[in-house]
Amino acid sequence: MKLSPLLFAAPFLALASCCALAPGDCCGSAECSSDCSAEASEDDWTNLWDGESLAGWSMAGPGEFQIVDDSLMATGGMGLLWYSDASFKDFTLSLEWSAEDASDNSGVFVRFPDPGTDPWIAVNEGYELQICDAADAMHNTGSVYSFQGSTHIPTKPAGEWNTYEISVVDQHYTVKVNGEVVNEFDGERSAEGYVGLQNHDDGSPVRYRNLRVLRHEG
Repeated sequence: MKLSPLLFAAPFLALASCCALAPGDCCGSAECSSDCSAEASEDDWTNLWDGESLAGWSMAGPGEFQIVDDSLMATGGMGLLWYSDASFKDFTLSLEWSAEDASDNSGVFVRFPDPGTDPWIAVNEGYELQICDAADAMHNTGSVYSFQGSTHIPTKPAGEWNTYEISVVDQHYTVKVNGEVVNEFDGERSAEGYVGLQNHDDGSPVRYRNLRVLRHEG
């Protein structure tokens, strides 16, 4: 049976059509989220941290984040610094982090409900994208903590800055470390929630900067 070339072209035409739309409107599918974040202009992104204060953020649990050298440094724990000004549905979260040692432990939480003063709400009702190069396969950098390990860990040497890009569309999570996809995960928890950073313990002074989000909602 001879098949029309249009049958083969259709999926690619659909993808092209999707990603030709405005970045804030095109990303209603997992296939488009990474393309749209790459094509988005600086004006499409929303900065979550002003680099000077904790305005818009709230702390749950013990410990804190200190502002050190234009970055947020985790101290004490286990606690959660969460962006309380807005929740997010479909989005890409982009940030940089630096760890002093491969064993330093921290994480980025997404799509959890208002935790109040309890950081474990984020653990039990959201998803954590882990930071810890020295952990086991289910809990190392790029893993969806306790759910799915990363395929590899393309981090830079200790003390250097790395990038995390976490794209969430419906229940599909795409995780990039330094531009490389390290995890594709399908979840089943909340379809909307807050984002936050973990301060794990006194021995893990992980630092964060350049936190911003791109909404994929039409």
